[in-house]
Amino acid sequence: MRIINGNYISKIICGKCEDVMEDMPENFVDLTVTSPPYDKLRNYKGYKFDFKGTAKELYRVTKIGGVVVWVVGDQTINGSETGTSFKQALYFKEIGFNLHDTMIYQKLSVGACGSNLSYWQVFEYMFVFSKGKPKTVNRIKDKINSSVGHKNKPNKKMDLLKTRTNRVGVVVGEIGYRENIWIYHTGMLTRDDRTIHPAPFPEKLAADHIISWSNESDIVLDPMCGSGTTCKMAKRLNRRYIGIDTSEKYCQISRDRISNTEEPLFK
Repeated sequence: MRIINGNYISKIICGKCEDVMEDMPENFVDLTVTSPPYDKLRNYKGYKFDFKGTAKELYRVTKIGGVVVWVVGDQTINGSETGTSFKQALYFKEIGFNLHDTMIYQKLSVGACGSNLSYWQVFEYMFVFSKGKPKTVNRIKDKINSSVGHKNKPNKKMDLLKTRTNRVGVVVGEIGYRENIWIYHTGMLTRDDRTIHPAPFPEKLAADHIISWSNESDIVLDPMCGSGTTCKMAKRLNRRYIGIDTSEKYCQISRDRISNTEEPLFK
C-alpha cells in the first residue's frame, strides 16, 4: 500500500499494519502504543495477524531511542496458558529491541477468565521495548509515599558503592514516582461503550504511556488502532499521531472520536 506523498501524520489509515508500515521511512516513529489481536480471542473481520512481520516493521520505523509499548495477555486452552505474551517479548528482543520494562495493566471491575481451577486473571502485560536507550523518560509522579517527612538514613553498603551518597538526609516527599503496576477500570468509549469495539484501551492507560515515553510534537503510532484511543490521547497531549486498522468501520470510528473535542479527557 502506497501513501500519497508520504503523508502519514495525524491520519487514520485503513490497511494491514505491516503493509502500511512497509511504506514508512526508517527511524520515523518516536513511540508506539498498541495491543495486538492475540490468541484469536477476538474476531477482527477475518484479519490474520502477521506478528513477526509487524514486529520487524516496528523495529525498522522506530527511531533510535524510541519506544514500543505492547499490551498483551494469554488465553487458557485445555488448562494451559498459551505463553503468547512471553514468546512475543522474546522475539522483540531477538530482532534488536531492549526490554526496558515489564509492566502490568491490572483491570478493575472484571469477571473471572482463564481456568476455573486457577486464580482469576485480572491483568495484561505491558511490555516496554526500546530501540537502544530510551531518549525520553518522563516518569509519572503520583504515588502517595507512606514515609512522608522521614529522612533517608546513611547506608554504609550503598555508600561504599557511591550510589546513594547524595540521597542521605533528603526528606521524603508526600508524592513519589509510581510503580510499574498500573490499575485502571476497563476501557469505556461512549454511552454505548463496547458496542463500538470489543477491546478498547482505557484512555488514561494510553495517555500515561504517551506522557511517559514521548514529548510534545513527537510522532505516536498505533498500528492496530481499533477505536482510536491511542491516537485520540496523542492529539489531546499535543503529539502527532498515526493510526492504522484493517477495518474501515473502526477507522471511521477513530476519526469521529478524534474529532470530538467535547468529550472529556478521561472517563
